[in-house]
Amino acid sequence: MAGHAHDSHGHDDHLDDHLDGEADFHVSVKGYATGFILSVILTAIPFWLVMGKVLPSPQTTGLVILGFAAVQMVVHMIYFLHMNTKVEGGWSMLALLFTVALVVIMLAGSVWVMYHMNTNMMPTPDPAAMRNM
Repeated sequence: MAGHAHDSHGHDDHLDDHLDGEADFHVSVKGYATGFILSVILTAIPFWLVMGKVLPSPQTTGLVILGFAAVQMVVHMIYFLHMNTKVEGGWSMLALLFTVALVVIMLAGSVWVMYHMNTNMMPTPDPAAMRNM
């Protein structure tokens, strides 16, 4: 019986160690409701901006929508994916930062390559000039 109490105590210590980083973070209906309401608002405002043609130019509208999309991604990560610096000892946040860095490098590199390919390509002359070559 003493061995059983010791096993139970050892198991509880293991459980406490496992949940130590997540003890401060509680999932609740209030949290999900807040995330849902924020998501609806962050979807409705860009929809209104586009459908009502509120902003003067499509470029400005596009940039504002991208801003709302970035904020909505953060809302989803916090309220639905429960990501913060304490969950999993900070490893999930480190993985997120690594992923963001890779995406930025890939996008910036792709845009850079496309820009330089477009700039350095031989210009296409008119068809009459091509026949005389």
